[in-house]
Amino acid sequence: MTLRERALAVLQGRRPDRVPWFGDLDYYACGLIGRGQRPADFRQSAAYLDWHRELGVGFYLQGYFPFRAIHEECRVTEWREGHDRIRRIETPEGALQERWTWLPESFTEGPVEHLLKGAADLPAYRFMHAHTRYEPDYAFGWERGAQIGGAGLHLAYLPKSPLMQLIALDAGIMAVVEMREDAPELFAETLAVVEKSHDAAAALAVAGPAEVLMIPENLSSESVGPVLFEKFMRPYQEKWTRRIRAAGKFSCMHLDGTLRGLIRQECTVGFDFIESMTPAPVGDLPVAQWREFVGETRTLFWGGLPGAYFSPTVSDAEFERFVRSVLAVMRTEPRYVLGVADQVPPDAMESRIRRVAALVEECGAY
Repeated sequence: MTLRERALAVLQGRRPDRVPWFGDLDYYACGLIGRGQRPADFRQSAAYLDWHRELGVGFYLQGYFPFRAIHEECRVTEWREGHDRIRRIETPEGALQERWTWLPESFTEGPVEHLLKGAADLPAYRFMHAHTRYEPDYAFGWERGAQIGGAGLHLAYLPKSPLMQLIALDAGIMAVVEMREDAPELFAETLAVVEKSHDAAAALAVAGPAEVLMIPENLSSESVGPVLFEKFMRPYQEKWTRRIRAAGKFSCMHLDGTLRGLIRQECTVGFDFIESMTPAPVGDLPVAQWREFVGETRTLFWGGLPGAYFSPTVSDAEFERFVRSVLAVMRTEPRYVLGVADQVPPDAMESRIRRVAALVEECGAY
């Protein structure tokens, strides 16, 4: 079976010949590009899919948003200062500004100034979302879909739930907690406006060419507990898993942090699978305990190999032992996809990606 056929079999409740093996190589590729070892357009090219085929790893997560946002009645300015990327949004209710700094050593960027600093910024943030419209942006999706073939699955993003948009990107957990305490009604009203805005974008994503739709929550249980989840996240997720299923497509969400605090709840939402599940010793729950801990559910588990295990910080012997132990669990029943949690890092050893493919062939049969 091809890698695509293996994944589809599991998603459709059938048993393939072997455990599917899929890995997110986007961050690893970013490092190769940054070091001049791949061309700048590598990740968008057909060669990127050929690379996955050559490594024997399934392609799925070059996530893209199949829509573009147009902010009306707002003045949006973006510029760069050295390694910093700055965006300023001026509205009749006030101005918002964020700054992200590129870290060349790690080939990534992080926020040094969030868009929202406190409750005083909520009116401007609400105005921005109330005056945002979306247009479909399917060109890359149609091109990518034609390139995938048997190499994997075609996945695109919906917007995050409004709460996780704030926590992961626009405000940070500390500011979110303070805003909810300082102005609870305004906070809830603002999230309702953001959800209406995100719903319009999500509808375009579901109507697009991708066959798998992800809500990219970037969730971890130590930052969002059951109370916040039930109040602010479950309704959005349940709404869109139903609509994705009605469209004949598969749904998933990205949970790449600690599992114990939220994995049971997320498995009752209706997702076809939970993606990027990080096991102990990097996470807080071994693969062998996932099924028993969650209980009866139709939701599939996707992940199992921490990204750090692909770097020289982990010995060859430990890498080999760990992959074999994970496969010993996953080959017991077709409810797992072996994946990287969260990404193969820039300092990865390519030989280890190849080795996983070899181990799947050797000891990944059900």
